[in-house]
Amino acid sequence: MQVQKIRNPLLFVLFTTLFFLLSACSKNDGAIATGELNIEGKPLERLTVNYLASPGAVGPIELAEDLGYLEPVKLNYTGIATGGPQGLQAAMSGDVDISSPSFTGSIVNVIASNAPIVAVAASYGSPPDDNRGYYVLEKSPIKQPHDLIGKKVAVNILGAQAEFMLKEWLKRGGLTADEIKQVTLVVVPPGSGEQALRQGHVDVSILNGPAIDRGGVRLLYRDWAMFGDKTLGIYAMSKRYLDKNPNTATQVVTGIARAFEWVNQHSREEVIARFEQIVKKRQRAENPDALKYWYGWGVSDGGRLKDEDFQIWIDWLVKDGQLKENKVNAQSLYTNKYNVYEKFK
Repeated sequence: MQVQKIRNPLLFVLFTTLFFLLSACSKNDGAIATGELNIEGKPLERLTVNYLASPGAVGPIELAEDLGYLEPVKLNYTGIATGGPQGLQAAMSGDVDISSPSFTGSIVNVIASNAPIVAVAASYGSPPDDNRGYYVLEKSPIKQPHDLIGKKVAVNILGAQAEFMLKEWLKRGGLTADEIKQVTLVVVPPGSGEQALRQGHVDVSILNGPAIDRGGVRLLYRDWAMFGDKTLGIYAMSKRYLDKNPNTATQVVTGIARAFEWVNQHSREEVIARFEQIVKKRQRAENPDALKYWYGWGVSDGGRLKDEDFQIWIDWLVKDGQLKENKVNAQSLYTNKYNVYEKFK
């Protein structure tokens, strides 16, 4: 695939400035614990956890904090999450203590390059009613995979879920490797995919919620449908952080697990109402309209990870020629050591 970048200059400058200002102002190593204990009764090493978040959305870790499942640990917001690869890099560099939700396939590639990071919990799966998908304009002639040859597809970041899923859809549609190379990925700032599509800068963009309600667009395909009910995203922590802060990691990961179970035990309306309260309380000048389109995270079993969550992407990368066979073992990519939710049901 070819790659282009497209930017609304004002949006890009504002986004970039905001991200680095927030990162610079908020980054810290975390308050040192002074005798506080985690859920297992073990001494916490830190009382704050640095993390990234998406505007107008609530992640599992944020719900966990609001429900009191991280106590006495607090979250420290350090900036906007632009995509899984960025979140993994931030965790490896120590800019954050836990990655933003990241596509499972991305961490396979990262760890294959000997990166010192490991998945610690699921972050999202395949919610069946989610209207998120790859859309074209209503009058677009694009209706099938072959129609994308020579066309442009908007993505927010390279090497993440959108790129993997697009390539898989094209392969299933019968495109050859040379034909797939003729489809251009256009990197656009977060939140500007709809604008890029409607203004004709791209031919396909990932949309959901309000963008679809505004009309004038048509669904091309949904990536969820291609792989069924699977864990598609993970949270990850650096091995350095886990070595230094195992008890804090246990508190955080188990808190996330408890948040998943809380969601699964409450109605969609109750969950969305809680999300709206969280967004209002954090006062980040964000638009909460997309919250009403939330249909679930698609995660069960407290976010515990399994070999098959990763093996599917190992096999995919090997088949695609991006990874040597037997280079990566699924069990080396994740750990459930810090998820002790089962002990405290």
